[in-house]
Order: sequence, then C-alpha cells, then structure tokens
Amino acid sequence: MKLSKCLKLALNILFYSKLRSWLTIVGIVIGVAAVVAIVSIGEGLKQNVESRLGGMGADLITISPGKERASGGFRGFGGGDMNGNSAAQSASTKNLTKRDVQNLQSIQNIAVIGGFVSGKGEVYYLSEKSTVSIDGVDPLVWKELTSSEIESGRVLNPADYNVIIVGSRIAQKTFKQPLALNRILTIEGKPFKIVGILKESGSPGSDDNKLIMPIDAARDTLTNVGSDSFNSIIIKASSVDAVDALVADADAKLTISRHLTEKRKDFKINSAKATQERLSGITQTMTLFLGAIAAVSLVVGAVGIANTMFTSVLEKTRDIGIMKAIGAKNKDILTIFITNAGMVGMVGGIIGVIIGFIISKMIPKLGLQLIGPGGGAMNTVVTPQLIILALLLSLFIGVIAGAIPAYRASKLKPVDALRYE
Repeated sequence: MKLSKCLKLALNILFYSKLRSWLTIVGIVIGVAAVVAIVSIGEGLKQNVESRLGGMGADLITISPGKERASGGFRGFGGGDMNGNSAAQSASTKNLTKRDVQNLQSIQNIAVIGGFVSGKGEVYYLSEKSTVSIDGVDPLVWKELTSSEIESGRVLNPADYNVIIVGSRIAQKTFKQPLALNRILTIEGKPFKIVGILKESGSPGSDDNKLIMPIDAARDTLTNVGSDSFNSIIIKASSVDAVDALVADADAKLTISRHLTEKRKDFKINSAKATQERLSGITQTMTLFLGAIAAVSLVVGAVGIANTMFTSVLEKTRDIGIMKAIGAKNKDILTIFITNAGMVGMVGGIIGVIIGFIISKMIPKLGLQLIGPGGGAMNTVVTPQLIILALLLSLFIGVIAGAIPAYRASKLKPVDALRYE
C-alpha cells in the first residue's frame, strides 16, 4: 500500500472521531504549552543574568579581606557585594596591603593590577546632605580595571586630587537637583569638583551608586582608611581563558605570603566569570526541574493517545479485516495507525507551541519582576531550537503512545477481524 494511501486513511480515522481526537489533543496541547512557557522563562532569566554580569568584565578578579562565605559572588571595587555592601563591613581581619600587591605582581597572566580603598562619606550639595559610598582608585590603572563607562566629562588623571567622578544614580536621584559637570560637592568638609559622570550600568556591584576619587584624596578624606592598606585589589587577566588559573595562583601566593593555612585564610577571591557560570548553572537546573514538572502533563497526554488508539482499533476491527482480506499487509496496518497517532501528537504540539509562545510573550506585559540583585522586568525567550524540540517531542510521544495499539492492530487475523461485532 502506498504511503499516500496510508496517510489518507490515517486522516479519515482522525476526522471520524473528532470529539475523541480533540479531547486527546488537548492533553498534548497543555503539556507542550507548559513546557514552552517555562523553558522560555528559564532562557530569559539565563540571558538576563549573563547580560548583567557580562557588564562587570569577565577578565576581572577581585581580592578582598575576610573569610570566604558559602554564598560567594563577584565583588566590585572596594569589595562591595551585589547589594553594594562594603567588604569593610564584613571583614573581621586586617586589610590587604601594598606588600600583597607587590607579591601578586610576580604572577603570570596579569595584565593590570591595582589596590583600592572604600568607605562611606557625608556629601553636601546645595544645603542637602547624603551619605554615599566612595571609592578611592589609582588614576593610573582605574580606566583599565573598571567596566564602567564615562557618559560625560573625563576619567581621572594622575595629577588629580580634589576631583571626583559621579555614578549615574547619584547624579540623577540623590539630590533634588541633578548633578552636573564642574559642580562642587563637599565631602567630609572638603570641596571636590565633578569632572566626570558615569553611564548607568544596572549591573549588581557596579559604580552607579558611588563616587570615585583619587586614592590619595580618599585616604585623606575617609575615616578608618590606613595609608598602607586596601579594601580590595583588582586584577585584570591577560585573557578570559587565563582567569581560572590566575585565581588559583593568586590564592596560593597570598596564602604563602600572608603565612596562612586553608582553614585560617583571611581573604577571598572572586571573579565575574565564576559568578556567571555558577548562576547560569543554577538557572539551567531550575529550568530543567520546572520543565520536568510540566512534562508530566505530556505523559498524561501520551496515556490519552494510547487510550484513543486502542478504542480506534476496536472500532476499526472489521475494517482491518476487510483491508487484510483484499491484500493489505501487516506493515500497512501498522503504518496507518502509527501515522494517526503521530498526527494527533503533531497537531497537539503545533497548537501547544502557539499557546506557549503567546503565554511567554504575555508574561513580561504582566509586570512580573525578577527576584534577586538588580531586579528588573522578567524577560522570556522562545528560541527556534525550543520550538523544533517541542514539535519533535510531541510527535515522538504520539508515535510511542500509538505503537502498541498499532502493533496489535497489525497482528489481527483477517478471519477473526471480520467476525468481530
């Protein structure tokens, strides 16, 4: 029997029992739509994490004082965590020193290295007062060690002292009147001129909520900042591929030079690359877990297809007998019923993909927010690979669910089938 004839007979079976077929298709639709919607949320979350952390500089490594905590995370200048908290607030040990920087300079694959200080300071502007985070940076290397970009003005020069660069959110939201270039801020009783304003990053641990000043001015202005200590050391690797090896070398070098053991280690090393890989792994695992839960409905849909196919075989028993009596072979009967089952799965898959796509596009419009640092609107991403996978999965489920009923139908003997009432 020709394949075209088998397809025609399979379509006849599908349209013969419209109500039963569509009720079966609904089970596949629900499962596929749920899988598409959930996986699109997970893919959107993954891309959101990668875009936020990608702005930190994948080749940057931050060393800050204090014991390593289980939560970890990339820290910005001054050892600030994703919530902007200073490492000085959590460190229970001595700070890093110029000697640590000198020891680290001997490690291979370091492109640039610099020490930075940080703290809080009272800032006055037009009779308004606010307490903000302040980073003291080395003007010689700061441009190479930051992922922040200048929106207006210039970067710090080696000869600068009483000048600052302002984070975008401080410039726009801290005071009633937005800050502008060449305005004067009074920080801890000392005047500082604004020479640059940063472009908003939006990434956790960024400089959006900070003031940046030369490290010498910061040591003279901020309290609890020693003349020889740093709140953090930032290293730029020669390449992204060298980051992991550089982290291990820096860890070993500081452990030896500071006369420490693994249990008594009083510093922590973090990189944006490691944080991105860790969070991407978490989001991927979460997506797979939720997708597996949604896939349970596909199993229910497969049971529905099998049940429908068994019923169709019973209804078509006499027809099977007639087809075999006029020359149809076992493989022809098998092809007809498996094709019918595959059609049920494919139709359900197509409708499910469409509904899942619509749901995924509606989620951002509902105003749902991401949970975690930086927040932000929840984005969803439906990739061509996801659509193809969903369609193939629905087709596969339909064929597998209809295999046993189709096999039983193909093995019916013509005489027994013709006698069936």
